[in-house]
Amino acid sequence: MRRTAALILIGNEILSGRTRDDNIQFLATRLGELGIPLREIRVIPDIRETIVETVTELRARFDEVFTTGGIGPTHDDITAPCMAEAFGVPWEFHPPTFALLEDFFGAEKFNAARQRMAKLPRGATPIPNSVSVAPGFTIGNVHVMAGVPRIMRAMFEALAPSLKQGAPVFSRTWYTPSLYEGALAEGLEAIQDRFPDLDLGSYPFHREDGRRGVDLVAKGQDKAEVEKAAQAIYDLLKEKGGAPVEGEPPP
Repeated sequence: MRRTAALILIGNEILSGRTRDDNIQFLATRLGELGIPLREIRVIPDIRETIVETVTELRARFDEVFTTGGIGPTHDDITAPCMAEAFGVPWEFHPPTFALLEDFFGAEKFNAARQRMAKLPRGATPIPNSVSVAPGFTIGNVHVMAGVPRIMRAMFEALAPSLKQGAPVFSRTWYTPSLYEGALAEGLEAIQDRFPDLDLGSYPFHREDGRRGVDLVAKGQDKAEVEKAAQAIYDLLKEKGGAPVEGEPPP
């Protein structure tokens, strides 16, 4: 079964360069392992119209949509109310979450800002947060998580068992230090034509100590086809005079 996912990174700080996103690689890897490969990534600002429009578009096109960022206690944390708007439901206090956070902070410190984190779109299901308690949530096929990597990862692992899985993604990699992309482009294109359902990638590398070469990857959800494409890549490298080595090139 083929399933697909999209990721929306929400936050002005990412677009401005102030914050480096460390979530993409983790999510792409874990979703591949679950057979829900990541097919599109959007980075958008904390603007209500943009969030609502992006979520509405992507949730109609992909099986699962994941968002990170914008669910804290401050004025610019607007992801949750935007999700409510996108789904046409109220954004309101979720009593179990309110009680959870009030117990965690204590009644005296559970101020109005922190209470914002206890409001969810009506019908949403909380995603547990073992790091800092305040949950993410799922509504429909959209999963809303924190932007802080440690918290996001905890939320994702809590969510993962409930996700409907597809066929896992398999990959094989060959590299050679003795050939470059120009010598392989035509042959690699022919292999891609033979295996249109696979993702074939060509990644040149150039190390500071002078080592250079190219890294060729075959990836897909049909293991037998990946193996055939990997053999074709090996044969191409040998045909062009390369010395294929399986795996990623050393740093």
